[in-house]
Amino acid sequence: MADQPKIQGPASYFPSIEKKYGQPIEHWMTVLRAAGPKKHMELVAMLKADHGLGHGHANALVAWHLKD
Repeated sequence: MADQPKIQGPASYFPSIEKKYGQPIEHWMTVLRAAGPKKHMELVAMLKADHGLGHGHANALVAWHLKD
């Protein structure tokens, strides 16, 4: 049986984000889409100020949101 590859990058934060804030990742993607076109750090600041997320968690969500 092969070991599962270790999740890296922004997605590696997702289990702790869901556990700490009690919302699925799709909830946060909806919040970010609703915020409209903003720069990375503007979105991070919004998640921190309006939703109480820590910097690392907010940064990971925004990076995932903007990756496409």
